[in-house]
Amino acid sequence: MPQYGFFFNQDRCIDCRACVVSCKNWYDIPAGPVKWARMFQWEKGTFPNVRLHFLFAPCYHCQNAVCVDAANGAMYKEEKYGAVLIDPDKAKSIDLRKAQEACPYGAIQFDSDAINANASKCTMCIDRLEQNLLPVCVEACQMRALDFGPLEDMMSKYGTNSDLEDVPSSATVKPAIIFKAHAPKKQLIAYNVDKAIDLLGKRDALAPLSPLYASKADATTTYPNLVGRDKLVLKPANSAEAMETTQHDEG
Repeated sequence: MPQYGFFFNQDRCIDCRACVVSCKNWYDIPAGPVKWARMFQWEKGTFPNVRLHFLFAPCYHCQNAVCVDAANGAMYKEEKYGAVLIDPDKAKSIDLRKAQEACPYGAIQFDSDAINANASKCTMCIDRLEQNLLPVCVEACQMRALDFGPLEDMMSKYGTNSDLEDVPSSATVKPAIIFKAHAPKKQLIAYNVDKAIDLLGKRDALAPLSPLYASKADATTTYPNLVGRDKLVLKPANSAEAMETTQHDEG
């Protein structure tokens, strides 16, 4: 079976959300938790080694699509491009939440938390592929952080890595995506970290105010609930959490 797939360059991505907004606009997806393409942002580390991580997460149209096995016949692997699709007629009478749970990336979307909520997902823009057009998310990427084509071509151009830090292992499902991880963070300008922490804590330039923190540890320690997005949440517990973890994605 032919298999088409994506390439995502984490090093070039600036989290502009053009990919996800263009997807919602192209398919007239209403504002809300349904986002066929998602962009995730999460922060790790403490001063001076803080790092933002970005992840482009549509459906990766896995070669071993475990969601299909869990969908009771309501999903299938399309044969021309290798797209994983929902059969809308069969899905009306089948709850696809088990299929969503089986997917390590949480690609299947629901329009509410109700038991009979409508399920949908990224279609690989198969309608556009039939017109020799790229998926709309790829075409919208102004930083050229995305590419798409036959998976063998993507592997030939970009390598074979299908894993990123904090993203579930690709070993079982074999997602049709190639990742380029961002380069290690570099210190471009040398400076004294301890002195910088002391200066950041002082507030007595114009008036004698108490320091922002009592010790250097307060500035270099991560505390619970201090950072709003300190981890990748691919499978939110409900619609509210889905909206929280993918803000600014509305078309």
